[in-house]
Amino acid sequence: MTDTSEIRPDGGPPHAAALRVAAFRGAALTSLVLSAVALWRGYGDGWFVAGVLGALMLSAAAGGLPRKPLGQALQPRPRSPAHSTMAEAVLAHIPDPVILIDRRAVVLEANKAAYGLLPGLKVGHPLSFALRSPDVLDGIEEVLETGAPLRVEYSERVPTERAFEVHIGPLRPEATDVGVRPGVVLFFRDLTSARLLEVMRTDFVANASHELRTPLASLLGFIETLQGPAREDAKARERFLEIMRVQAQRMKRLIDDLLSLSRIEMRAHVSPTQTVDLGSLVAPMVETFSPAAKAKGVVIRTTLPAQPVHVFGDRDELLRVIENLIENAVKYGESGGAVDIAIESAQADAGRQDRCAILSVRDYGPGIPPEHLPRLTERFYRVDAAQSRDKGGTGLGLAIVKHIVHRHRGELDIASEPGQGACFTVKLPEAPTFG
Repeated sequence: MTDTSEIRPDGGPPHAAALRVAAFRGAALTSLVLSAVALWRGYGDGWFVAGVLGALMLSAAAGGLPRKPLGQALQPRPRSPAHSTMAEAVLAHIPDPVILIDRRAVVLEANKAAYGLLPGLKVGHPLSFALRSPDVLDGIEEVLETGAPLRVEYSERVPTERAFEVHIGPLRPEATDVGVRPGVVLFFRDLTSARLLEVMRTDFVANASHELRTPLASLLGFIETLQGPAREDAKARERFLEIMRVQAQRMKRLIDDLLSLSRIEMRAHVSPTQTVDLGSLVAPMVETFSPAAKAKGVVIRTTLPAQPVHVFGDRDELLRVIENLIENAVKYGESGGAVDIAIESAQADAGRQDRCAILSVRDYGPGIPPEHLPRLTERFYRVDAAQSRDKGGTGLGLAIVKHIVHRHRGELDIASEPGQGACFTVKLPEAPTFG
């Protein structure tokens, strides 16, 4: 770190030597002229001439000595280059934002992470130009007054929502390190991930409890009715038992989906190594959903390649992806009357030799409003909660699809416009073929 107060020249200005030579010449010329006038008027003798010559010699010697800049003796001794370089290296390699300011709240130094967090940050400018947080600025004043460290929270919403805990501590130089000016050091600890996990955990518990509470309440209510007023009513008993069966199946699906999601997350870091033909997985799923689609007036159309499209994957998990996507398309896009399923092999990116397998499932239903698209893969998120429950959905299907695709190192893309249906596209790295 470089302190502007420590920068001082080793010598005078570039033209200082020329000025000293000119001054010496002027003094010498003046002495010679005065000596000549004194001798002409009879005031000088041998001692006078010797004194003038001695003064000229001393002036020449003094003019040739290096001169220290004014006030150099009063300035503090700078830190060694090794000490400064080491401090800069340590600061640069700290991953969290760190900012050093002086007692006037002017920025002395900052690391790369700090510039990334506050683009308007500049050394030599007040911190308030880049950071407009009253809590942080008031905390700096309090630390300067009391000398005690302080912690405050700082959050920003643009370009993305982030939360930080700012540690504000006094910067007190040691007696031997006079090159460091007193001030304040600010250390920003990113709490965004921790806060998101906390929110997700809270939402998960609340949603899971809510999803289980409704069927449990129904079961308990019908059981009490069958034990009481409907004890001898055979017709009511049959109707209530059927409702109880439906509610029990709903809880079973929810628990199965939760367990599946948990197993997938536990193995998220382990990439599948088994080679699977993606096209061969579509036919059994289409056959499974054909009766339900026919009952809703939906036609399932497939476009499969003539050659196998192999990917590294877990067969059961990939079947689950295809199952969930087809089920959603048939359930929520039934008004469109058709569901198109296609698989193709394409080049991964321009300029690369890698290829990817692309699975797309498209329906022609009412579509999805754009404000819902970013949150569709969240646990228990539904565009229409009542409609989803009526159709037997748990709110976990697309979350399971997203986690399976990520485990297979693939990408999930959702495109939709209101009234134009929706298209779900899965891209997976294609396994190389040999021979």
